[in-house]
Amino acid sequence: MLRRLAKGLKELIYPNCCAACGEKMPSGKPRKFICPSCGDKLEMNLPPFCVSCGRHLEGTKAEKNICPVCLKVKFNFDRAFSPCKYSGAIKKLIRDFKYTGDDYLGESLGDIMNDFIKEYNLPLADMDYIIPIPLHKSRLREREFNQAEILSDHIAREFNKMVLPRVLMRPKATKTQAELGPEERLLNVKNGFRVIRPELVKEKDLLLVDDVLTTGATANQAAESLKGSGARRIILLTLAS
Repeated sequence: MLRRLAKGLKELIYPNCCAACGEKMPSGKPRKFICPSCGDKLEMNLPPFCVSCGRHLEGTKAEKNICPVCLKVKFNFDRAFSPCKYSGAIKKLIRDFKYTGDDYLGESLGDIMNDFIKEYNLPLADMDYIIPIPLHKSRLREREFNQAEILSDHIAREFNKMVLPRVLMRPKATKTQAELGPEERLLNVKNGFRVIRPELVKEKDLLLVDDVLTTGATANQAAESLKGSGARRIILLTLAS
């Protein structure tokens, strides 16, 4: 609570500056936290997309419509999309969003996701609910907010959808995935999710939301729990991959 108050006071005292480069934002613009210059420098995922993980396909890989990694892995979610590559300015913004309490960045980061949904006509109209990847209660107490829930709320307001933030839960505390290698990530999140209200997801199409897709281990386990409770279709949307 004190951390949020301090950040709020900082925003009142100091000029509106870009969260990526620190430069003062152009005057007369709606209050955003990423300047036009940094916005133009974001590395975007562009078509053609892998039909599984949603990353950009390079060269001849596009002929198969699936990347080499996804040829070897079967995910429990049906398809994934990410507007950005996890590099450069977006990587810094996500880390600040998650680890330094800069939850106000959710608005600008959510705008990036909403623009991507509109540009590529993602099937939001077909989704019954939006479900954010949850945090364990101990990590939620530490951060004071769930970044996936903030992004989900921003998407929901834009597309008039309902968020179900308390249907999926993490019953055990796990290590931060960023600290682990690919095999360790799989073991770390194994059996790491539980569906509390299975009747709400049964035979439903769901948009599962998180900030980053790397190996896909976390989202895969979450989707496995939702599918095990009867979910029909799961589209994963992350800010970056």
